[in-house]
Amino acid sequence: MSTPRTDSVQQDAPGEGTAQVPPAQRAAAPTPSLAKASGSMAIATLVSRITGFFWKIMLAWVVGTDVVSDSFTIANTLPNIIFELLLGGVLASIVVPLLVRSQDDPDGGAEYTNRLLTVGLTGLAVGTVVAVAAAPLFTWLYVDGSTGRANPDLVTVFAYLLLPEILFYGLFALLSAILQARQVFGPTAWAPVVNNLVIIATLGAYALLPGEITIDPVRMTDAHVLTLGVGVTLGIVVQSAMLLPALRRIGFRFRWTWGIDARLKEFGGLALWILGYVAISQAGMVITQRVLTAAADGGATIYANAWLLFQLPYGVIGVSLLTAILPRMSRAAAAGDTKKLVDDLSVGARLSTVMLVPISAVLTVTGSAIGVALFNAGETTFVAAQRLGLALAFSAFGLLPYALVMLQLRVFYAMKDARTPTLIMVVMTVVKVPLLYMTAAVVRPDQVVIGVMLVNSLTFVVGAVLGQMWLWVRLGNLHSKKVVKVIAMSVVAGVAGVAAGWLVTGLVLPAGVEGRVSAWVALVVQGLVASVVAFGVLALFRVPELKPATDRITRLVRRG
Repeated sequence: MSTPRTDSVQQDAPGEGTAQVPPAQRAAAPTPSLAKASGSMAIATLVSRITGFFWKIMLAWVVGTDVVSDSFTIANTLPNIIFELLLGGVLASIVVPLLVRSQDDPDGGAEYTNRLLTVGLTGLAVGTVVAVAAAPLFTWLYVDGSTGRANPDLVTVFAYLLLPEILFYGLFALLSAILQARQVFGPTAWAPVVNNLVIIATLGAYALLPGEITIDPVRMTDAHVLTLGVGVTLGIVVQSAMLLPALRRIGFRFRWTWGIDARLKEFGGLALWILGYVAISQAGMVITQRVLTAAADGGATIYANAWLLFQLPYGVIGVSLLTAILPRMSRAAAAGDTKKLVDDLSVGARLSTVMLVPISAVLTVTGSAIGVALFNAGETTFVAAQRLGLALAFSAFGLLPYALVMLQLRVFYAMKDARTPTLIMVVMTVVKVPLLYMTAAVVRPDQVVIGVMLVNSLTFVVGAVLGQMWLWVRLGNLHSKKVVKVIAMSVVAGVAGVAAGWLVTGLVLPAGVEGRVSAWVALVVQGLVASVVAFGVLALFRVPELKPATDRITRLVRRG
């Protein structure tokens, strides 16, 4: 991998040319390397995930894992949920393919882009106003206060301050889609880092405030409440503003363009299915949050942090890969090139497998140590931190199925098929909801969060199997033998890594993890042993998909 400046030029160049190059020449332009594009984004995404993870740890240190942190966590989740219901799932799924297709217009898609942006911003603005007004209703829906372990009033106050984020989440997603359609990935990957830095500064200011949040009664004018609410919202505003210079560099100028054309009507038809998908998935989220808030204190916060840890490797590897591969798949689908589309799907699945399965093994064996090492400080107790780590360990097997589900969705959306993912989500939710209620009924309240994370992973397995079967029916041969072979070898490697990690732990720490010091020792020893063994077994198997990943890691080390 080249220097940072060269990477930036290589990413931005295709977008800069798109505005002036005639459609015929644009169609013939070479597609940027998938490995290079995803590798460059992986660096930015890694920094983003690390800084994002750090502010989550800071939140646990400063606030703890109790009713206050649960209230903030749930309120901070609401803007994401409502944004997804309004437009988020649509933007992430079908806007990039449609913008890629519009680049064949005589004006390079400028009018269509402006029209789409006008409609999107208008809908987001109206939705944001309605959502802020309905904050108490959302609290009632997501929080089960019947057991006295939650504080609905505090959730509502935080929600009033955080729900305006919806508009800026939408703005960021729209502008990111425009850049990604032009093969410009860098700014969208680095902007969240700035957001995280703003939140870190906010938490630092919160820690310096005297006293604690007043819960009885709850007041919006409380300095602690205002600092958290306004500071976190400001981070999203800054994140959106970070994309404006990149848009100017590619020659994009926004103009309000009103009216609905034929392609926006097509967009609307696809969007309805996407909204159905999101609504069904959020029904599962509502049940998840209610089950957590009715159980032990801190369940919602522990779940959020365990989910963040679960997504960290996927965010670095999977998201970077999907962002780079989506425009390629969209072009292949638009051209009717099924072979190219299947090739991209197969490559994406195999690259994800060789990286994520060994990482799942590491998370399984180090989960408890990770929770204690990172979170057992400040206001977070050893028991709560250990519970977080166990939730991660029990759910780690779902990392690859989750990545495969996300990849399969992109294939369906590239083919402008928004109905099938929605039907798959119906099945996943039908499986998930009864398991959540069963978990709440048979598991101790303080262990419910572990069961909920386990149920999530089982649901992803169901979704991955269904998606693969459906794509096989639609596209025919998916190179399934290659994918299954790589999965089988990766699973063997992962099991070997887990076994080695547990064996070494018994020798080094016979008493197990008893505090932060022993947790860090276990984390380092287990992590190194499990990683070396898992990836070493893959190397012995001579898995060809391992080479692109190791090449990128080697270049990153050399750059360091």
